[in-house]
Amino acid sequence: MSILSARGSGGRVACALGGLLMATALPAAAQSGEGVHAGRGTFYGYDGGGNCSLPMPTHVLTAAMNHADYQGSQACGAYIEVTNLNTAQTVLVRIDNRCPECAPGDVDLAEPAFAQISPLAAGEIPIRWRYVSGPDAQAAVVFKEGSSAWWSAVQVRNHRNPVASLAYRASGSTGDYTVLSREMYNYFVAPGGMGPGPFDLRITDTLGQVLEVSGVPLDVGPEIPLGAQFPAGLPAPGSAGPDQPTASLPATFSTQGNSDWGQGYCLDVTVANPNAVPLNWSVRIPVEGTVYTAWNAQVSQTGAVLSAAGDP
Repeated sequence: MSILSARGSGGRVACALGGLLMATALPAAAQSGEGVHAGRGTFYGYDGGGNCSLPMPTHVLTAAMNHADYQGSQACGAYIEVTNLNTAQTVLVRIDNRCPECAPGDVDLAEPAFAQISPLAAGEIPIRWRYVSGPDAQAAVVFKEGSSAWWSAVQVRNHRNPVASLAYRASGSTGDYTVLSREMYNYFVAPGGMGPGPFDLRITDTLGQVLEVSGVPLDVGPEIPLGAQFPAGLPAPGSAGPDQPTASLPATFSTQGNSDWGQGYCLDVTVANPNAVPLNWSVRIPVEGTVYTAWNAQVSQTGAVLSAAGDP
């Protein structure tokens, strides 16, 4: 017998040897009920101008959210804490962009953010991430260039938690608030305008917490401080969070032999993990002869039983 190796599903080299499956490997994108997400982390060169239409921050690193979790720009400006599952290193980032090609659960980190938790040479890593509350500075709004009494677009900035909705009414009125629709580029838009201002704004975060601010002028261009901020609501960065989602489904594996190896043969084993978390794995297989070489696994042999194990 000469060489044994294996490849994991999803395009990632997983590594295993055939036999009796005891545990499994391979991360999968998913979200747990506790608000912990799992997926793959990658990196890209970001210098501003992303889908969220936000200026480059000076106080925090940035990342692009996968299309599903971007949620029509609801993720924009939100803070997430990303953990490299290979090393347990963590980085705090603000969502400033969208990654259309990323699978649900994936995060495309700006290069400096990725470098804080992994060597760039890794290219792709298994990650876990969660939303956290941002800095306790006052929130602000910005009216997009071209806004007027007859067409308006307003963006919320410096918000502590993800923003779910924005509604307005003329200041001094007792009428109902009008809820504005949100665009993919992270502005709330009133196609027929909001009037000349000033306005009362009602901003709601994804936790249902509300900021109500009066007397906001229609001042196009600069950030308009609101003098208010959401309560924290979400975990603080670096705080103890909910446990990683646990595996509940059995893994599967398949084998394929290749006897065209001269004096021996090669056995490829694919180990697939249907759970939302990466796991250590090990397999055992009865063999005849001696194993000389193995790829992508730690291998030992006792008599006619070969054992192999690996990390996620």
